[in-house]
Amino acid sequence: MALDFQQIRQQVRQMGENAPLRARRLAEKRAAAHQVLDEWAEERNALTHKVQEALSLNAHLRAAIPGGEALNHRAAGPSLPENATLLAADGSQINPDRHASVDYCLVNVGGIQLRLGAADAPTTAMRSQLFYDEQMYTSGGRITERIVALRRDLRERELLVELAAGAPPPVIALTDGPLELWGGGEGAREAREYQQTFKKYLQALRQLHQLGVCAAGYIDRPRGDLLVRLLEIAILPREELANAGKAHRPFLGVTDAELFRELLAPGERSAVFGIQSPNAEQYTVELALNFFYLNVGTHPKKPYPVRVEVPAWVVENPRMLNDLHAVLLQQCRVLGARPYPYILHRSHEVAVVTQEEKQQVENMIAQELQRRGVGIPEPSHKGAAKAVGGRKRYGDSK
Repeated sequence: MALDFQQIRQQVRQMGENAPLRARRLAEKRAAAHQVLDEWAEERNALTHKVQEALSLNAHLRAAIPGGEALNHRAAGPSLPENATLLAADGSQINPDRHASVDYCLVNVGGIQLRLGAADAPTTAMRSQLFYDEQMYTSGGRITERIVALRRDLRERELLVELAAGAPPPVIALTDGPLELWGGGEGAREAREYQQTFKKYLQALRQLHQLGVCAAGYIDRPRGDLLVRLLEIAILPREELANAGKAHRPFLGVTDAELFRELLAPGERSAVFGIQSPNAEQYTVELALNFFYLNVGTHPKKPYPVRVEVPAWVVENPRMLNDLHAVLLQQCRVLGARPYPYILHRSHEVAVVTQEEKQQVENMIAQELQRRGVGIPEPSHKGAAKAVGGRKRYGDSK
């Protein structure tokens, strides 16, 4: 038996005993946060100054930045545009496995294009790239899963640029997940590769801007608290701003989505906020990152707020912002009771690499090498033992 269920059962029981108290405390924090949200709704300039002052004392600060709308602003769903080209891209990968008999990794990106107001069936595109031999190394050493994921993110945007270049306008391009790529956590041997790929990523975003594309990242079930952090800064005395985002977390545990569950009616979006973070500062001018929340639920008692990240050029174009708002609502309704953009769902279906396909790739590589007279090493003893055991271990990748 892999788990000691007696120990787990005791911990689950304790978790259950603490749950009612924790729920009450979080409800009190949410109520207090809502009060601050209303009190500071129109104090955007004062709040922005406090964020900048806190940033001068804490360079690693993460928080929302007020935009041009009141903090508690609610925008109803606009009319759907008569015509628009919708694009979506998603990716998957086969990570390097030192226990396997063949040494490779793979990035697969799938895209889909459909036209609103037209009877044409959606079209799909797929780009598959195999990495092998010297490609399994970067300037810092052996390629890592993190680098493979970074290359996948880049390929997704590059595919959108490719599709958008030939698509009739207006064009709305979606990806699953945030636009902000996470940086700074990579090791020294990954840092150079990250910077090189990140520059190409920013260039792809600039190309989308030059093509007049409305680009957005869709985050389902968000757990972020950038707005909550802004509200904490609002009530923090100026002489204590050095503690912003650190010791001062009176609303810790409350998420932005929980606030908007109680604020947004079905179909409504929140105000648009900027993003303050060490990484977001690399997205300058038209690429500056922003976000808003959107209640894609259809029943007043079942709100479902999602987070949408957009670059500055979308925020500065009211028509783009309204068209994006309307299209996301329309796409989420296609799948019925569990709202999620249909076009993103389809792009995932195009991009996903199944276990059977992974095995086919490995067999293809092995057969080609053998045909060329190149020997195939045996899998590692650990890998062979796991295969014989026949049990799939959740999270076992080492």
